Amino acid sequence: MNEINKECTFVLVEDDLGHARLIQKNLHRSGVQNKIVHLTTGRQAVDFLLSQGEYAGSPPPATVLVLLDLNLPEMDGFTVLKHLKADERSKNIPVIMLTTTDDSREVKRCYELGCSVFITKPVDYDLFSEAIQKLGRFLNVIKLPDGGVKYVEQ
Repeated sequence: MNEINKECTFVLVEDDLGHARLIQKNLHRSGVQNKIVHLTTGRQAVDFLLSQGEYAGSPPPATVLVLLDLNLPEMDGFTVLKHLKADERSKNIPVIMLTTTDDSREVKRCYELGCSVFITKPVDYDLFSEAIQKLGRFLNVIKLPDGGVKYVEQ
């Protein structure tokens, strides 16, 4: 794993607890040792990453990678992506869409909004596990930008 990745916190935004456990387990199986913060709503993700709402005054991790589901309560993944990419503090955070949809219009929209990668979660358990392990191996070799969220004291 490269040096920047060791310090990177993965923010997993997934409301399905079974999927979240499976993602975390298979990332670890692939050698990912990063801290994983699990959030269950889009609102929590935006608040956590922009240090607002229930997370006001708490600086987010210095380097972040977001694993984002599309279908979330309170605020969907499209809206989360819009907020992150529109804010100067978070616009450079890599966002990997990790969702069950494979609708080409939704895939296109995510890329237009600024996602880095779009992955469709397979329905089959074994294929899902395998896909996440491949993602973990990918994350172990990529280079992430220095810094993730630029925290500004308010």
